[in-house]
Amino acid sequence: MTTLLEQLSSMTVVVADTGELEAIRRFKPRDATTNPSLILAAAQIPDYQNLIDEALQSSRERVGHGAAVEEIVEEALDEICVIFGKEILKIIPGRVSTEVDARLSYDKDATIAKARKIIELYNEAGITNDRVLIKIASTWEGIKAAEVLEKEGIHCNLTLLFGFAQAAACAEAGVTLISPFVGRILDWYKAKTGKDFYKGNEDPGVISVTRIFNYFKLHGYKTEVMGASFRNQEEIIELAGCDLLTISPKLLDQLKKTKSTLIKKLDSSNPVSEDKKISIDKKSFEYMMSNDQMAQEKLDEGIRGFSKAIETLEAQLAHRLAILEGGSAFTHVVHEIFMLNDLDGDGCITREEWLGSDAVFDALDHDHDGRLLQEDFFSGLGAALSLG
Repeated sequence: MTTLLEQLSSMTVVVADTGELEAIRRFKPRDATTNPSLILAAAQIPDYQNLIDEALQSSRERVGHGAAVEEIVEEALDEICVIFGKEILKIIPGRVSTEVDARLSYDKDATIAKARKIIELYNEAGITNDRVLIKIASTWEGIKAAEVLEKEGIHCNLTLLFGFAQAAACAEAGVTLISPFVGRILDWYKAKTGKDFYKGNEDPGVISVTRIFNYFKLHGYKTEVMGASFRNQEEIIELAGCDLLTISPKLLDQLKKTKSTLIKKLDSSNPVSEDKKISIDKKSFEYMMSNDQMAQEKLDEGIRGFSKAIETLEAQLAHRLAILEGGSAFTHVVHEIFMLNDLDGDGCITREEWLGSDAVFDALDHDHDGRLLQEDFFSGLGAALSLG
């Protein structure tokens, strides 16, 4: 008997959900997808340090030797994602997904500009548009940005998708692919209901993706559905037959080691759906999202999480650049310390958030209002560090 992974691969395109090159080589998927958290994890592996350094050096050349470190780091964020993408494309026969900065998720024009820049970097490396998917968060602004990009021949993967409104709007916008998040939907329902276990066919995430898949096929939408963010093997089994499934190395390994019969649950030629075709504008999208607490909460949470991963990666890149160039890393050490203490990310540090001693906090709190703004922190702690 063949393994579950072999059977799944015969009915669904299997995608590796990782930025780790060795895992991609091991499982040989057709496509691969990354996000800031995965790139951040991969960046911790010593073997990949040369890719990080390459991105920083290339960014320094691109923006000029007189540019500020912040400019170089901003440029390097795009470079590093594309460099990892290029390495992945050397291994797989299909497409790689590369993500637009999540902090642009509610800015249509900025998202379009960033996507064009990323695809330009790929094109400069000789990689054609058909091998790249630009990942964009499924906000209304993100969906409208993707609509513009698709008309330019830039293919998009709409991510952080949790609700039917997001999916229907993406299909109408003509995006290439959507990535509904199965496991994160399950997480929300577990937390809200207190129910710790759901059978595979009762899993809220599975039910959501099944509905979306059948709706797309019934009404002839070309947008592909790629289930993502799986928590267990049963969720994957229940979605066998979906256009694509992006799966972590851990779960790919389980599927590879398990031998049992896999039944195709989703069939594009025989969709089972009672959903009538709907048309969505901004007003109806916002109304549907306001009535889907899970989708709105998980979308906001996902954007915050990806944004935090980007900020952490920025701090690491700044520190690495200082090492490479033999310059002072004081400013960036201060920046990292500030980020570490600004627990809620609101741009200031309260005494409750402060991880250091009260004496240091008091010394930095010049106006004695119990809050440290970036200006107070950088002028006080930065000056102290520079004396060292």
